[in-house]
Amino acid sequence: MAEREPIEDCVHCGFCLPHCPTYQSWGEEMDSPRGRIDLMRGLRDGKIPMTPTVARHFDQCLGCLACVTACPSGVKYDVLIEETRAKVERTQRRPLGDRLFRGMVFALFPHPWRLRVAGALLLLYARSGLRWLVRKSGILRLLPLRLRQMEALTPELSWAELTRGLPERVPAVGPVRARVGVVAGCVQRVFFPGVNDATLRVLAAEGCEVLVPPGQGCCGALSMHSGREEESLHLARALIERFERTPVETIVINSAGCGSHLKDYARLFRHDPAWAERAAAFTAKVKDVHEFLVALGPPRATRHPIHARVAYHDACHLAHGQRIRSQPRLLLRGIPGIELVDVPDGEQCCGSAGTYNLFQPASADEIGARKVAAVLRTRAQLLAAGNPGCTLHIQRLLHAQGIDLRAAHPVELLDASIRGVGLPAGEPGPGSVPASPPAAATRTG
Repeated sequence: MAEREPIEDCVHCGFCLPHCPTYQSWGEEMDSPRGRIDLMRGLRDGKIPMTPTVARHFDQCLGCLACVTACPSGVKYDVLIEETRAKVERTQRRPLGDRLFRGMVFALFPHPWRLRVAGALLLLYARSGLRWLVRKSGILRLLPLRLRQMEALTPELSWAELTRGLPERVPAVGPVRARVGVVAGCVQRVFFPGVNDATLRVLAAEGCEVLVPPGQGCCGALSMHSGREEESLHLARALIERFERTPVETIVINSAGCGSHLKDYARLFRHDPAWAERAAAFTAKVKDVHEFLVALGPPRATRHPIHARVAYHDACHLAHGQRIRSQPRLLLRGIPGIELVDVPDGEQCCGSAGTYNLFQPASADEIGARKVAAVLRTRAQLLAAGNPGCTLHIQRLLHAQGIDLRAAHPVELLDASIRGVGLPAGEPGPGSVPASPPAAATRTG
């Protein structure tokens, strides 16, 4: 008996429609999960060809997975959209400008050292006054929307943060409760080093010996979510090999999108005889940092008060991809003085969605505007989210309205509370929490 195809699990009930950001934006059936599945069926059965118009409907999906949570039939839309996007990349020749832009993004973002060089150039661009001049002159209006979006999303950087590496080992404070490895990431390592620093300090303060394998690259999430399957699998194999040489009980990740992808390695390599067992062993160890800290048991480190009203934003690949919702809230509520509030319509994506706000900037801004309005309704002093890309996208839209709202990863708030340094200050990303490098004998890039 032939195995039932996942695409057949969709019964066309429509429960996904109100949860889909693009359907909310445009009300078009083909820009809903149900409609996109219809297109997938048509392609499979040979009833429709893969045309640029069909491909565009798949490109316009954020991959936010809200439909996966909403679906009563258990449709694995996340798997279906990834497989379809890989088919798009194999069969569609995109326009030259699109190919060049995508090529630039993937030649840069998955490579930490290239990002450091780019970061140094961006720092020079900002410190020289050129950024002020370019923005003031209106020259940016002459650029394509995608390039304007990329320029606007540039986080604040400092030379110290760009050149600071991560320690290979951080000893536990007090008796050792666990020995863990940490995935450093690519974009986060360069543009949001404060999140990694805070993660190492919190884990150590809670009795964990922390190892950071040197030479780590990208996990492949950005590539896989954009249909670049072979590139993604190549990056995944390299990361698995790095951690195979690092004897740890748990592999901790602090970025929602990366964590969701790491937990999918076993499925991605299930038909590869050389890698199936290795990928499954890796995946079995992966825990999101919030998930791990709650499972570790009662906190060991003292929490000092942070008096603030904090809005918690559910990053899509944390809430929908990994089904992690209660753990970040438990950790934040454990900080004395914090008044924690949820963002209304929290199941809705902010529009960042990995590289979506670069490839689909108009749609990302329309979706982001709804999220910004919801955030403002909380009257919060600070926004907390488990994915720095979310906070950066929301912050950019807030700044466009002349509104400053501080933002931080929940682990940065935990770190500030444990160290007793008060409320994190500044813009999201680098420097959002006063950073002092974790103690260690050896440092790596």
